[in-house]
Amino acid sequence: MTAHVSQDDDLSHLRSEGDLNISSQRKAWEEKAIDAETRKWLADDEKYFLRQSLSTPCLNVLSSCDGADIQDLQGRVYLDFHGNSVHQVGFRNRRVIEAIKAQLDTLPFCTRRYTNVPAIQLARKLADLAPGNLKKVLFAPGGSEAVGIALKLARVATGRFKTVSMWDSFHGASLDTISIGGEAAFRSGIGPLLPGNEHAPPPDPVHCPWHCGQECTLRCADYIEYVLEKEGDVGAVIAETVRSTPYVPPLDYWKKVRQACDRHGALLILDEIPTCLGRTGKMFACQHYDVVPDILVIGKGLGGGVFPLAAVLAREDLDVAPDRSLGHFTHEKNPVACAAGLATIDCIQEDALLENARTIGVEALKALEQLRQDYPLIASVRGLGLLLGIELLKPGNPPERAVREAEKIMYGALERGLSFKVTMGNLLTLTPPLTVTKAQMSQAIEILRSCFEEMEW
Repeated sequence: MTAHVSQDDDLSHLRSEGDLNISSQRKAWEEKAIDAETRKWLADDEKYFLRQSLSTPCLNVLSSCDGADIQDLQGRVYLDFHGNSVHQVGFRNRRVIEAIKAQLDTLPFCTRRYTNVPAIQLARKLADLAPGNLKKVLFAPGGSEAVGIALKLARVATGRFKTVSMWDSFHGASLDTISIGGEAAFRSGIGPLLPGNEHAPPPDPVHCPWHCGQECTLRCADYIEYVLEKEGDVGAVIAETVRSTPYVPPLDYWKKVRQACDRHGALLILDEIPTCLGRTGKMFACQHYDVVPDILVIGKGLGGGVFPLAAVLAREDLDVAPDRSLGHFTHEKNPVACAAGLATIDCIQEDALLENARTIGVEALKALEQLRQDYPLIASVRGLGLLLGIELLKPGNPPERAVREAEKIMYGALERGLSFKVTMGNLLTLTPPLTVTKAQMSQAIEILRSCFEEMEW
C-alpha cells in the first residue's frame, strides 16, 4: 500500500525539485481522477520499482506525447509545462526522430576505443556555439555523470579537492552530486558525503539572507569570496547559472563571482543542465551575464527529448588529463544520441526558437504580473525566457509558504489540462517547450487564473 502522509505533518524538509508523492492531496486527486485500468498499472509500477520521493508512486500513466502535449491512458491531453526540461524542441520532434531512425540503420552503437562521425560533429558544433574558449568536450549519459566529470577535471587541473556550492542547489542524484547539492530530500540521512564541500547562500533576490530588499548589494557574492579567501585552497565554485525554481541572479552577480575565482585560483563551473539550449532565450544562460565559466555542464534537452545525453564544455587549456579516465562511459559517444543532439540544435537555430522563447517569455511575464496584482496569494513572479516561476506566500510575519494552496492549484490545473511542477513546496514552475505558441501560453495562463479564482474563499 502507498504511504500517504497527513497534510498536517511537517514535510518542509522534503520540499525540493518537485512536488511530493506522499501528500494527502495527491491521494485525493488519485481517487478522483484515476480510473481502474490506470490504477492497475500504477500498482504494478509500485510493485516492481523502488519507491522514492518525487517518483514511484507515480502520478499517472502516459500513453503518448507530441509537441507541447502529453496524453494519459484515459485519453486526457495536457499542455506539458514541466517536461523535465528536456523538450526544448517539443516532444516527438519530427527531425529528431528522423535523425535517430537514420542513425539506427547504420551505426546504432559505437564501442569504446572508437569514435564516430555524429559524435565528432556534435562536439564541433558545441565548441563553435559555446562562449569564450570552451572548445573541449566530453559527453556523458546524464547530467549527474557530467557534473562528476567536471569535478574530477577541476581536481586534476588545480590540485585541489575543495568546492564551494549553493544551499538549495541541485546538480544530480549521485553521491558526488548530492555532496555539492543543497537539498535535504537528497542529502538527509545518507551518511558521510564527499569531503571539502563548503556551501553558500544562493543568489535568491526573493529570500536574500541579508535582507537587501529592492537594492541588491551582492553580499551573497561577497560571501563566496570570503569562503575562498578563508579556505585558501578551493578548487572550484560550482553553481547553477539560473536556478530552475527560478532564481534569477542580478546581472553583476556572476561577474563578481568570476573575479573572485580568478583572484583565488578556483575554477568556475556553471551547471546549465536544465537551462541550456535556449530555455532562457539564449543558447546558454551565462550569455545573459556576459561571463564565461571555466567549465560549462549541459544536458537534458541536448538529447532532443528522447535520449539521455549531457556534455562537459571546458577551456582548451584544461585538457590536462591524457593519462586519466575522466569519463569513459559505455555510452559516452553514443552515435544515436549524438544524432539526436545535432538535430535538436538544428531545430533551435533554423526554427528561430531562441527568439520565440524571448518573445513569448516576455509576454508571459507580463500576464503573470497581472495575475500577481489580481491575487494576493502570489508574492512574486519571475523568469528568464521560458523559465517561469510563481511564488505563493500566505501573509504573516514572516510570510508562510503557501504549500497547501500551491498543491491545490497544481491539481486543479491538471483537471483543466495543464501540467507543471511545484518546487520547494510553494513555487509553481512553468517550463514549456521552446516551440510553444502564443495561443498555448494564453491557454495555460487562463487555466492558472481559473485555479486562483477557485482559491478565493
